[in-house]
Amino acid sequence: MNETKPIVAVTRKIPDAGLKLFGDRYTVRVGNKVRGLPPREFLALVKDASAILALLTDKIDAKILDAAGKKLKIVANYAVGFDNIDLAAAKKRKITVTNTPAVLTEAVAEHAIALALGVARRLAESDQFLRGGQYHGWEPELLLGPELRGKTFGIVGLGRIGSRVAEIAALGLQMKVVYYDRGNRDRQLEQKTGAEAVTVRKLLTAADVISLHVPLTPQTRHLIGKAELESMKPTAILINTSRGPVVDEKALAVALRNQTIWGAGIDVFEFEPEVTAELLKLKNIIMTPHTASATREARDAMAELAANNVIAVLEGKAPLTPVG
Repeated sequence: MNETKPIVAVTRKIPDAGLKLFGDRYTVRVGNKVRGLPPREFLALVKDASAILALLTDKIDAKILDAAGKKLKIVANYAVGFDNIDLAAAKKRKITVTNTPAVLTEAVAEHAIALALGVARRLAESDQFLRGGQYHGWEPELLLGPELRGKTFGIVGLGRIGSRVAEIAALGLQMKVVYYDRGNRDRQLEQKTGAEAVTVRKLLTAADVISLHVPLTPQTRHLIGKAELESMKPTAILINTSRGPVVDEKALAVALRNQTIWGAGIDVFEFEPEVTAELLKLKNIIMTPHTASATREARDAMAELAANNVIAVLEGKAPLTPVG
C-alpha cells in the first residue's frame, strides 16, 4: 500500500460501481463493519484522509473533520440528505461537502407510491392474514380498502422526488394533486399534472394521501404531530420517505391506534434504527427499513456520483453536486 497516494476513507462498503472508479490513483480505506465503525476505529479510518465518503448514518462533526487532518478536502455524502454533516464546521475548514441528488429520484418516488397503494389495499395485512391460516374463501367484505383513482394526493415538499410523485399520482393513478412547498410554485408541473398549490392546512384537511418530501431542518422536525394528524381525514393515508423526525412517531401511533387516520406507510424513523414499539403492534401501517432508494440502479448511481465528486475535488476541479 502506497501511503503517498491521496487517501479516500469510505466509511462503509458501497457498491463496486463507485469503488472501482478510484482505480489505483488513490489509497482507498473501507470501513469493515456492517453497522458502522466504533468511534476509535472511525477516527483511525479517516486519519490523514484527503476525502471522506460517508453514509447518512455517519455523524461527521468537527471532531471527525479535525481527526482527518489538514489534508481533508471533501466529505462526499452517499445520500441526498446531509443533516449528518456539520456544514458550518466544514465551511470553516474550507472542506467541500457534496451529496447525491437526482439519481435516486425514481426509486424513492416509486417507493412512496408503492407504500400508498400497499396501505390502501392492505397488502401487508392481507399477506399476514393468509400466512396465518385465516383465509377460508372469498368474502364480499374481506379486507376492504379504498381505491386511489379520483382521490386527492397531497405532497409536502416539491423537490425532484415530490415532483415525480406528483406525476405518477396524477398521470398514472388519475388523482387530483395538491402540494405545498416553501419555494416558488412550479407552474410547469401544474400545467402538466393539474396540480394545485395550497397551504399546509388546506392540504392536510383535503388530501386522501399525504406524502412527505422535505429535508430535516429545525422547521420540519415534527412537522406532522398530534394537531396535524387530527386535522386529517379519518380516511387519510400518511406516507413518509423523507426523514424520520419529520413525523412525531408517538403521535402517529396514537392516531393509528385510535383510527384518527386510515393508515400510514413509513420508510424512515424518528430514532433509527429504533422504531416506536407501539407502531410494531398496529396493522394499519406498512413499515420498510429505510429502503426507498434500494434499487440496484439507484444505489449504483449514488456510488458513482459520490466517487466522482471525490475524484473531481481531489483533481482540483469543481464538484458535481456541491451542498450549499
